[in-house]
Amino acid sequence: MTMRSAKDTATSPTRDSAQDTVTDPTKDNAKDTATDAAAERAAARAAGIEVLPAAGHIGAEIQGVDLAAGLGAAQVAAVRAAVLRWKVVFFRDQRLDHAGHVAFARLFGDPVVLPRRGKASPAGYPEIETTADRLELGGRFGMEHEEWLRRRRHTLLRGWHCDHGARVDPPAFTILRAETVPPYGGDTTWANLATAYAGLSAPLRAFADTLRAEHRLGVGYQPRPGDDAYVRHLLDHQTATVHPLVRVHPETGERVLFVNGYYVEQITGLSRPESAAILGLLTEQATRPEYTVRFRWEPGSVAFWDNRATVHLAPGDNAHLDHPRTMHRVMLTGDVPVGVDGTPSEPLLGSEAGRW
Repeated sequence: MTMRSAKDTATSPTRDSAQDTVTDPTKDNAKDTATDAAAERAAARAAGIEVLPAAGHIGAEIQGVDLAAGLGAAQVAAVRAAVLRWKVVFFRDQRLDHAGHVAFARLFGDPVVLPRRGKASPAGYPEIETTADRLELGGRFGMEHEEWLRRRRHTLLRGWHCDHGARVDPPAFTILRAETVPPYGGDTTWANLATAYAGLSAPLRAFADTLRAEHRLGVGYQPRPGDDAYVRHLLDHQTATVHPLVRVHPETGERVLFVNGYYVEQITGLSRPESAAILGLLTEQATRPEYTVRFRWEPGSVAFWDNRATVHLAPGDNAHLDHPRTMHRVMLTGDVPVGVDGTPSEPLLGSEAGRW
């Protein structure tokens, strides 16, 4: 994928002096797509890797690599290029342990270490967060797992999120590994926010480019009546940031919708009804089926996604099943998002760039 700086792409549409027409910068990106993709496939094959697209706009399976054995420089470059182009890539039948998981992640950045993981991190590996049926937040805060899922995902769109989107510097990448999965159910779905932005009409893109929104931890959570320990936890550890509604990807230069139903509270400068209408429209656009890919987990599966250009939907169909689901996650540190006009995100509460 051709890399462009934020300065190159974070500009208003330019005027063609010869024809006096407005030139849409998203079309310039599209012109390079076929050439770039062919070059990336050739480089991947030269490194012994096969990249197989899984859906039309997002997702690819990578074959020919043993993550536990380590990757050479050419393989690292090929995997990174595939993640940037396809937004999420999948590996099957990997035999990664905790040490191998962290070592693989370090090839692509610095792992995040959260200070309050507690029992969610396996002993000796603070970079890893383990999610299992009874380790979910519901279990930690006095609810049955099923009730936690019902309240956290009380609507479909509320469940879509990027990881730690309320921080001023959300993680750049997430690498999720499956240890134990149910025989059915428990799939994860991702959506491509760059393609979703490009799919908007030009006037709506231009409008969205000017907007900013407040992202706040817990917006998508439905409190239960009476004493709710998780609400107290949210209040004690509140995080809020004003992010651009459209961010410029720091590596690819793509413009990316920065919307989701779990963190975004309100577009600044708009009334609540106006904000709700615009956010509903953009979130629906971001999660249109043609912009998504759904992955069926197996033991040893690994998903590696660009958290700056995707939202994902955790499964909600396995809470009632009597089958364990144990996953291990490593996140890599990210940058402060920058809008189309070059203005960075502004922390309001609870986060500081580079400090977790």
